Amino acid sequence: MATLDPTAGAAPARRRIVASPAGWLVWGAVALFLVFLVGIVGSVLVNSFGTRWFGTWLPQGYTAQWYSQAWTDFGLFQVIVVTLEVAAAVVLLSVLVGVPASYVLARKTFPGKRVVYLAFLLPIMMPPITYGIPLATVLYKFGLAGHLSGVILANLVPCVPFVILTMTPFIEQIDPAIERAARMSGARTLAIFTRILAPLLVPGILASSILVLVRTVGMFELTFLTAGPDSNTLVVALFNSMNAAGIRAQQSVDAMAVIYMLVMMVLLVVALRFVNPTQLVAQVKEDPDP
Repeated sequence: MATLDPTAGAAPARRRIVASPAGWLVWGAVALFLVFLVGIVGSVLVNSFGTRWFGTWLPQGYTAQWYSQAWTDFGLFQVIVVTLEVAAAVVLLSVLVGVPASYVLARKTFPGKRVVYLAFLLPIMMPPITYGIPLATVLYKFGLAGHLSGVILANLVPCVPFVILTMTPFIEQIDPAIERAARMSGARTLAIFTRILAPLLVPGILASSILVLVRTVGMFELTFLTAGPDSNTLVVALFNSMNAAGIRAQQSVDAMAVIYMLVMMVLLVVALRFVNPTQLVAQVKEDPDP
């Protein structure tokens, strides 16, 4: 009786994949994108340490003084503190408002539900500058813009819908029979939400929190329109440093850009290291039923 070789069809399949023109185009596009990305980021990083760079492949000398100069001239310690305060407040408030709202949209049926859902989509689909100017006008009218509270409120406009759109599918996947059984056992709505639904929604809450964190730190338009001298975040301070009056060394601006990138990377690494939604979802799926 002839035996079948499991690797017999593997080699032709690999040859077809390697020789596929579409595969070469995809990998070529990915490689080209990575080259451009590394080139842009690398040029900023090298220039932030260069003493002089003009007409040569590499700077004529290297120094770290631009970082100390940028740290002092732009007041980066206070800017970083404000950035973290805004990001933390926006994440917390977005979750507190967005999770109950997404529960209502997932569980309740009422007239105009689709219109409400579409209204939550608009701040995400529209460019922030289109509604940022009227929003900033309203905040200035009530004396909120120009302060930390105005920046937080402005960033909540796109972040709360972001949490709602992220959390609604998580809530829809939970069997409503669990809630009905808890109600029949005498549990109240608050107890059901905090003791039953909240643990099940942890992966979705963490995923939406990470997305809101990244979006808030990188949000320029709304923060720029509502920030004051003491409420600038890193991205706005970087823009102001590039457009400030007078002569400013490009190396100090690039040093500030590197600091901004490092802050973003640290936030992402910390968030994904200690709050990993993918691992939590996998753990939830692997847990056996009690």
